Amino acid sequence: MQVVLIPSYNSGKRLHETVTRARAAWPHVLLVVDGSTDGSADMLKEAAGFRIIRRAGNGGKGAAVLDGLREADASGFTHVLVMDADGQHPAGEIQHFMALSAAHPGAMILGAPRFDANAPRIRVWGRKISNVLVRFLAGKYIKDALFGFRVYPVAPLLRVMQASRHMRSYDFDAEAVVRLAWEGLFAINEPAPVKYFAKAEGGISHFHYWRDNFRFARMYARLFASLLARRLRAFCF
Repeated sequence: MQVVLIPSYNSGKRLHETVTRARAAWPHVLLVVDGSTDGSADMLKEAAGFRIIRRAGNGGKGAAVLDGLREADASGFTHVLVMDADGQHPAGEIQHFMALSAAHPGAMILGAPRFDANAPRIRVWGRKISNVLVRFLAGKYIKDALFGFRVYPVAPLLRVMQASRHMRSYDFDAEAVVRLAWEGLFAINEPAPVKYFAKAEGGISHFHYWRDNFRFARMYARLFASLLARRLRAFCF
């Protein structure tokens, strides 16, 4: 079984629309409210096929995804499609991505973003560096390391996340791909449109340029060290 998993932190007025479109596209939707303080989820109520987990405090995207994975696993779901809560990701592609996952249950179905004209240039160019690093670390061709519209098999992702104290914030998307590649999962890169909204349209970003890029740098350093250790073990044994 497959479920749409939406982590949300202060997602503003776009959250209700995102949930509505996800529920129209798929019968099972799980929303994880990650300590939001803006009231964006207050009007949402659980219903048939729609569950809400409310975290007491903000722990980061990866922490919200982990709570969602645990709930999905306990409820018998085998795969999760993770999508952002702010309307950037295409709910119209949910069924297509779920069908790909059903046809390839052992794979990660990774969205490859098609940017619109409103995409910030610094974000588009900055992620090219992440793409190169992740392809090297994973040993697989990953079209986009950071785009969060993806389908993951629950069991291996839950296993690698619970084995690590990392992958709890913005570092989740890139590190998840690398560690699942090391677990032997192959990647299917599938194009998907992404929409950036202006602030006046309800667009919200919690990305802090210096803080989060420093977090990415530490993550890549840690992964390079882990890769080196893996290769040394393989060489010695």
